[in-house]
Amino acid sequence: MKEGFLIAASALLAGLLPLLAVGMREPPVDGLVALELAGATTTLALVCVSVGTGSSSATGVALLMALLSWVGGLLFARFLDRTP
Repeated sequence: MKEGFLIAASALLAGLLPLLAVGMREPPVDGLVALELAGATTTLALVCVSVGTGSSSATGVALLMALLSWVGGLLFARFLDRTP
């Protein structure tokens, strides 16, 4: 049962590759959307790893990742508005 969570985490992490491509090739606004989606995907992957390994410390890392991803997106949007 717990191996399923680890497989799900691997699948979620594999889904970050297209987001990386979007962030590098598309306009900055699309990169912001990719950044936000990557943050949510990484948070879900960390929760899957936490459940799969039975580690409660990984849950704390996932919550911290969710918070930092949200703040990072706000800062990116703030500086995106200043570009000429």
